[in-house]
Amino acid sequence: MDKIANPAPGFQRNPDKIITIEPYVGTVTVRAGDTVIASSTKAKVLSEAPYPAVFYIPFADIDFDRLSGTEHSTHCPYKGDASYWSALPAGEAGQNAMWAYERPFDEMTEIRDHGAFYASKVTIEATPG
Repeated sequence: MDKIANPAPGFQRNPDKIITIEPYVGTVTVRAGDTVIASSTKAKVLSEAPYPAVFYIPFADIDFDRLSGTEHSTHCPYKGDASYWSALPAGEAGQNAMWAYERPFDEMTEIRDHGAFYASKVTIEATPG
Protein backbone atom coordinates (compact mmCIF):
# COMPACT_ATOMS: atom_id res chain seq x y z
CA MET A 1 0.00 0.00 0.00
CA ASP A 2 1.28 3.47 -0.89
CA LYS A 3 2.21 5.74 1.96
CA ILE A 4 0.08 8.88 2.03
CA ALA A 5 2.38 11.87 1.51
CA ASN A 6 0.11 14.58 2.96
CA PRO A 7 -2.44 12.85 5.20
CA ALA A 8 -5.26 14.80 6.82
CA PRO A 9 -4.68 15.18 10.57
CA GLY A 10 -8.46 15.20 11.07
CA PHE A 11 -8.81 11.66 9.70
CA GLN A 12 -5.82 10.52 11.77
CA ARG A 13 -7.57 11.76 14.94
CA ASN A 14 -11.07 10.75 13.85
CA PRO A 15 -10.83 7.79 11.43
CA ASP A 16 -14.62 7.24 11.56
CA LYS A 17 -15.34 10.64 9.97
CA ILE A 18 -17.07 10.22 6.61
CA ILE A 19 -16.82 12.74 3.77
CA THR A 20 -18.15 11.63 0.40
CA ILE A 21 -17.52 13.19 -3.00
CA GLU A 22 -19.73 12.16 -5.90
CA PRO A 23 -20.30 13.52 -9.41
CA TYR A 24 -23.44 15.61 -9.83
CA VAL A 25 -25.51 14.44 -12.79
CA GLY A 26 -26.81 17.67 -14.27
CA THR A 27 -25.78 21.29 -14.51
CA VAL A 28 -24.78 23.61 -11.68
CA THR A 29 -24.95 27.34 -12.41
CA VAL A 30 -23.73 30.09 -10.08
CA ARG A 31 -24.90 33.69 -10.50
CA ALA A 32 -24.06 36.96 -8.82
CA GLY A 33 -27.13 39.03 -9.61
CA ASP A 34 -27.81 38.45 -13.32
CA THR A 35 -24.20 37.54 -14.09
CA VAL A 36 -23.23 33.88 -14.51
CA ILE A 37 -19.88 33.32 -12.79
CA ALA A 38 -19.79 29.51 -13.10
CA SER A 39 -21.64 26.83 -15.00
CA SER A 40 -20.68 23.17 -15.12
CA THR A 41 -21.86 19.70 -16.05
CA LYS A 42 -18.84 18.29 -14.18
CA ALA A 43 -19.59 19.50 -10.65
CA LYS A 44 -19.02 17.27 -7.64
CA VAL A 45 -21.14 17.04 -4.51
CA LEU A 46 -19.26 16.90 -1.22
CA SER A 47 -21.28 15.59 1.72
CA GLU A 48 -19.99 16.00 5.27
CA ALA A 49 -22.43 15.63 8.16
CA PRO A 50 -23.72 17.75 9.86
CA TYR A 51 -23.19 20.37 7.10
CA PRO A 52 -25.36 20.81 3.99
CA ALA A 53 -23.98 19.21 0.81
CA VAL A 54 -21.74 21.53 -1.24
CA PHE A 55 -21.14 21.68 -4.99
CA TYR A 56 -17.51 21.86 -6.08
CA ILE A 57 -17.13 23.22 -9.62
CA PRO A 58 -14.01 22.66 -11.77
CA PHE A 59 -11.85 25.76 -12.14
CA ALA A 60 -12.18 25.39 -15.94
CA ASP A 61 -15.93 26.12 -15.59
CA ILE A 62 -15.53 29.19 -13.36
CA ASP A 63 -15.20 32.71 -14.82
CA PHE A 64 -12.24 33.97 -12.80
CA ASP A 65 -12.51 37.35 -14.58
CA ARG A 66 -15.60 37.92 -12.41
CA LEU A 67 -13.76 36.97 -9.20
CA SER A 68 -11.00 38.57 -7.18
CA GLY A 69 -8.71 36.67 -4.83
CA THR A 70 -8.74 37.83 -1.21
CA GLU A 71 -6.39 37.50 1.75
CA HIS A 72 -8.98 35.46 3.67
CA SER A 73 -8.17 31.81 4.41
CA THR A 74 -9.48 29.05 6.64
CA HIS A 75 -8.22 25.63 7.69
CA CYS A 76 -10.10 22.33 7.76
CA PRO A 77 -8.38 19.38 9.47
CA TYR A 78 -9.95 17.07 6.86
CA LYS A 79 -9.52 19.06 3.64
CA GLY A 80 -6.63 21.50 4.21
CA ASP A 81 -6.20 25.25 3.79
CA ALA A 82 -8.87 27.11 1.80
CA SER A 83 -8.26 30.20 -0.32
CA TYR A 84 -11.09 32.66 -1.03
CA TRP A 85 -12.34 34.82 -3.89
CA SER A 86 -14.97 37.55 -3.96
CA ALA A 87 -17.69 37.62 -6.62
CA LEU A 88 -17.19 41.08 -8.13
CA PRO A 89 -20.71 41.48 -9.66
CA ALA A 90 -22.24 40.96 -6.20
CA GLY A 91 -20.36 43.91 -4.66
CA GLU A 92 -20.03 43.88 -0.87
CA ALA A 93 -22.44 40.92 -0.57
CA GLY A 94 -20.07 38.81 -2.68
CA GLN A 95 -17.08 39.18 -0.34
CA ASN A 96 -15.30 35.80 0.01
CA ALA A 97 -18.14 34.10 -1.91
CA MET A 98 -15.98 31.25 -3.28
CA TRP A 99 -13.44 29.03 -1.63
CA ALA A 100 -11.11 26.33 -2.89
CA TYR A 101 -8.59 23.89 -1.47
CA GLU A 102 -5.72 24.41 -3.89
CA ARG A 103 -3.48 21.91 -2.09
CA PRO A 104 -5.90 19.61 -0.25
CA PHE A 105 -4.87 16.75 1.97
CA ASP A 106 -4.39 13.45 0.13
CA GLU A 107 -7.82 12.08 1.08
CA MET A 108 -9.51 15.06 -0.63
CA THR A 109 -7.53 15.36 -3.88
CA GLU A 110 -10.80 15.00 -5.84
CA ILE A 111 -11.65 18.63 -4.97
CA ARG A 112 -8.30 20.06 -6.08
CA ASP A 113 -8.83 22.66 -8.84
CA HIS A 114 -12.50 23.01 -7.87
CA GLY A 115 -14.27 25.95 -6.24
CA ALA A 116 -17.32 26.04 -3.97
CA PHE A 117 -19.67 28.95 -3.34
CA TYR A 118 -21.66 30.20 -0.36
CA ALA A 119 -25.39 30.03 -1.18
CA SER A 120 -25.88 33.05 1.12
CA LYS A 121 -23.66 35.21 -1.13
CA VAL A 122 -24.57 34.05 -4.66
CA THR A 123 -27.37 32.11 -6.36
CA ILE A 124 -26.64 28.43 -6.95
CA GLU A 125 -28.96 26.50 -9.28
CA ALA A 126 -28.70 22.76 -9.73
CA THR A 127 -30.63 21.28 -12.65
CA PRO A 128 -30.66 17.46 -12.69
CA GLY A 129 -29.60 15.95 -16.01
